[in-house]
Amino acid sequence: MINSRYLTTAIVAHVDAGKTTLSEGILYKTGITRTLGRVDHGDAFFDTHNLERKRGITIFSKQAVFPLKDKIITLLDTPGHMDFSAEMERTLSVLDYAILVISAPDGVTGQVDTFWKLLKKYKIPTFIFINKMDQPECRINSIMEQLQSKLDSTCVLFHEENDEFYENVAACDECLMEEYFDTGILQVSSIARAVKTCKVTPCFSGSALKMTGVEEFLKGFDKYTVCSTCEDEFGAKVFKITRDDKGSRLTHLKITGGDLSVKDIIGEEKINQIRIYNGTRFEPVNRAEAGQVVAVTGLDSTFSGQGLGFEDMNEKPVIDSVLTYEVILPDGNDVHDAYIKLSQLSEEIPELHVNWNNTDGTVRMNLMGEIQAEIIKNIISDRFGFSIDYSQGTVMYKETIKGKSYGVGHYEPLKHYAEVHLSMEALPQGSGLVFDSICSEDVLDRNWQRLIMTHLMERDHPGVLTGAPITDMRISIATGKAHIKHTEGGDFRQATYRAIRQGLRRADSILLEPFYSYSLEIPTDMVGRAMSDIQRMHGTCNPSELSSSQMSVLTGNCPVATMNGYQRDVISYTKGKGRLSCVFSGYMPCHNEEEIISKAGYSADNDVDNPTGSIFCSHGGGTFIPWDEVEKYMHLDMVVQEKDGYDSAQGLPRPHRHSDYSQAELDEIFKMTYGLSKREQNRFKRGSRVIEAENRFSGPKVQSGYNRSNAEEILLIDGYNIIFAWDELKEMSKLNLEAARDMLIDILRNYHGYTGMKIILVFDAYKQKGTPEHIEIYEDMKVVFTKENETADRYIETFVTENAKNYKITVATSDGLEQTMVFGQGALRMPARELKERIKDTNKAIKEFISKK
Repeated sequence: MINSRYLTTAIVAHVDAGKTTLSEGILYKTGITRTLGRVDHGDAFFDTHNLERKRGITIFSKQAVFPLKDKIITLLDTPGHMDFSAEMERTLSVLDYAILVISAPDGVTGQVDTFWKLLKKYKIPTFIFINKMDQPECRINSIMEQLQSKLDSTCVLFHEENDEFYENVAACDECLMEEYFDTGILQVSSIARAVKTCKVTPCFSGSALKMTGVEEFLKGFDKYTVCSTCEDEFGAKVFKITRDDKGSRLTHLKITGGDLSVKDIIGEEKINQIRIYNGTRFEPVNRAEAGQVVAVTGLDSTFSGQGLGFEDMNEKPVIDSVLTYEVILPDGNDVHDAYIKLSQLSEEIPELHVNWNNTDGTVRMNLMGEIQAEIIKNIISDRFGFSIDYSQGTVMYKETIKGKSYGVGHYEPLKHYAEVHLSMEALPQGSGLVFDSICSEDVLDRNWQRLIMTHLMERDHPGVLTGAPITDMRISIATGKAHIKHTEGGDFRQATYRAIRQGLRRADSILLEPFYSYSLEIPTDMVGRAMSDIQRMHGTCNPSELSSSQMSVLTGNCPVATMNGYQRDVISYTKGKGRLSCVFSGYMPCHNEEEIISKAGYSADNDVDNPTGSIFCSHGGGTFIPWDEVEKYMHLDMVVQEKDGYDSAQGLPRPHRHSDYSQAELDEIFKMTYGLSKREQNRFKRGSRVIEAENRFSGPKVQSGYNRSNAEEILLIDGYNIIFAWDELKEMSKLNLEAARDMLIDILRNYHGYTGMKIILVFDAYKQKGTPEHIEIYEDMKVVFTKENETADRYIETFVTENAKNYKITVATSDGLEQTMVFGQGALRMPARELKERIKDTNKAIKEFISKK
């Protein structure tokens, strides 16, 4: 174990609470700055971006490092505006302690309550600084009563260490109480342990602007904090991705165990540089210790929330965007190029969820609110040199079920086999999706169950009302079956997806919409108008509270769809006196479900990308079976009987099930398939069931060449994908892309010369204006440069579709989506790493052959 001397903290607060002002005071008192910067003067240490200085708010989290006696503190400054609160939440995973700033005149607002719940969720010990105590009518006793009633009874004022102080602290924990009764005082170490375990929340007060209480707060923070003990083994948590002025990708992480040095290998990538930032400046170091927060270059596949080494991935964040917009580009802009650049931005701001709509070729992104939307516009204009606009924002809906359901998915085209049964049960609001297994490993091997679990967790599964993602349910693996010879990993993906869809079709589904928890402060004589508005917006309203003699506060919940934009109305009818604070509170049943479902026009049974039915083998061919007939053909019995909420969606009796196929029967089916004449195959394909399957089945649609023993082999390679997947080629490409391309061609020519395999190497040229398709021939090896507006992916998919019947095609790429597409069209897949290993083996064989000569 390593005794660290480093401690990481962050200042968390709602907008205008004085968070940045307190940061400036701390940095000034610890000697990091010589003058006190101010937000309104545009010279704050942390607010360095021109957009932050222009708007006077923090948008991007940044850090400063300063000594505090024998500790080295990393202070993270986080955004306070609700539109950027997701950025704040990402930093919580790396904190040892948090500093929550509360504005004394405002007290505990809805946003403060949200921050407090997040701190409790992440189990972060917290210090509270009550700011702006210099303002009139701010009394510490009444504020402390509010903190203890609305936040937690563990909030204790840390001013004077007298009997009253010891009594208040001891009341928070039984061990402290016993120590106080025995000795009459409390040891500093005992209080520090209680703070560390979140049993005591120290509270300090003052005015950051006038520098009162700041020094006392720093003394208390040093006195009652404890540095962590870290593991010897390397571990780290990634909390942010950014890019510097030169475009280098930076991975911001906290080292939680061991150490990290330049040239260390993380996964398959190498650390090129380690930086310790202080504001906008950084110091490069060769080695960083456990407890330090650093930014590293060289890691291109990391993401926010990722765990490195022994660390697991973070839980899904609580705060996320709930409004989605179509991105409108200027005339003449390349949509695909814009999508790539926006996806890069989405790495840094994950809540944008930039995605490409294949149906209409548009780009969509999610946004937290109007302020963030405006900021994103400015960032895109400054960084990428083009402007964007947004369509009218639409709410992101979700779906869940009532009670319980049971889903069956079966996937059995030629030479494939998998069956999956899932038990589905509704969970309380806000639970999200929970996955587990009730299937014995004697019934289905652990490896297959892990594969099913991976497919359950790897994507958002669409519902059957509008196609919105599902949530708030437990999905359990009930049972399943694999074929000893013919099951592949992709078979269980298809069976799992179909089981979910079939279970949703059998269930009673509910449409959910996002709700805000709001706090509305308005003049008392306008309470009636506000309550009428909230009722019209289908919201709830708690009894009003007086915040002063002339102002009242309304709180409650309201749909995002109706309350979005209400701030402008409040400002208008209160003549600028009113203030609305909205915080996302979760998903609840939609207030106008029928209207939204009708407007969506979604048909679950016609969604070919997400079929509700299954594929069964009949007379040697794949046959599509609709969801409501699957139970007649499934090969396994239901684990949970049709009771306790598992009511059949159509009120059908328990159907008769076909007998399981034996191994001999399955083998005979495959022999029969290959023995069919072309006339018989054509006659069979004209059967109504197979025609229906071809029209509706979204899986493999062609007979693959690898089903023929005498088919000629072709190795189809995505050139640039391989270059950027192999370290030596990737490094060379940074210096000269053409040289890296030539090296790959030489390597493959050598491989081709020894194996004799036909090779087609494909490079993108779709960005080159007016470029026709160009092919270079090296014996039986072709190098294809695609034409303008044609990607390598498209060329490869087209080639596979047109030739899979006649050749045994293997596609070498590490692009997961491309792998799925070509596999669905009848090709085999080879990751970049496997191709590299095969070439290594070939080179070794060549050397051995030469040495024997």
